[in-house]
Amino acid sequence: MAGICEGRIAIVTGAGRGIGRSHAVELARQGARVVVNDVGAEVDGSGSSDGPAGEVVDEIRSMGAEAVANGEDVSDWDGAGRLIRCAIDTFGGLDVLINNAGILRDRMLVNMTIDEWDDVIRVHLRGTFAPTRWAAAYWRDRAKDGESNDARVINTSSSSGIYGNVGQTNYGAAKAGIASFTVIAAKELARYGVTVNALAPGARTRMTEELQRARGVEPPKPGEFDSRSPDNIAPLAAWLASPESADVTGRVFNVAGGRVSVAEGWHAGPQADKDGRWDPAELGPVVLDLVRRAAPNAGMDGRIPQA
Repeated sequence: MAGICEGRIAIVTGAGRGIGRSHAVELARQGARVVVNDVGAEVDGSGSSDGPAGEVVDEIRSMGAEAVANGEDVSDWDGAGRLIRCAIDTFGGLDVLINNAGILRDRMLVNMTIDEWDDVIRVHLRGTFAPTRWAAAYWRDRAKDGESNDARVINTSSSSGIYGNVGQTNYGAAKAGIASFTVIAAKELARYGVTVNALAPGARTRMTEELQRARGVEPPKPGEFDSRSPDNIAPLAAWLASPESADVTGRVFNVAGGRVSVAEGWHAGPQADKDGRWDPAELGPVVLDLVRRAAPNAGMDGRIPQA
């Protein structure tokens, strides 16, 4: 029985371990040919190794599917271009780009260094922009040549970005930026037959193991469903990568365990309109009333606390 991504050509960045690895394996299981991209050897992005990517390629090939390893740095402009070209030259095209590569440099704001800020913003935000920009140019050129696209970009946001988490101003800012990037890119690329969506995954990876331990999250007992497994994120990624998802774009999905929900973005809440310029001295009671009537910000679980 053919999978839902049969014949698709996909790139997954940060695919050597964790969620990215699960994406790559599931796409292959569903019939896609996969470029497995991974450059970082450590959680903080230091080092360079094609070992993890090569291991994932071996795993995919052992399933009888096709894959190739790629070690480009997705935050490097020229490297991102070579990554997109790798899929085109190796498999003859590109249908799916999953931007998953990331690093952590957690620190409280008062202690964060400029390098810790810049490194995280570079890998996450620039590492999403650069591959998408090169892929978008490829799909635009195809459209201009009269060829049709049924293409997908799937980005990786986070609850830290769309809901907020202490100690992650750099990571959260990057992931919030990726959510906005997703919404805007979806509007821009629709004319070329490209959808753009994002996942905000909840899973146990090398990047989140310390957080899980700090929160006292216990590992599953033998035989129990592992709700924190990164493998639980891949089914939604594979569906979004498939032709079935053609009518879904500009959305951010929360996904963890067996739970999937649509993250609802910023929207205007309670309003006061003077129909003229406010005097700062009169805004106190007005703003306090607006805040009182507004829904509180969602917690890290994405739910709005009940009064």
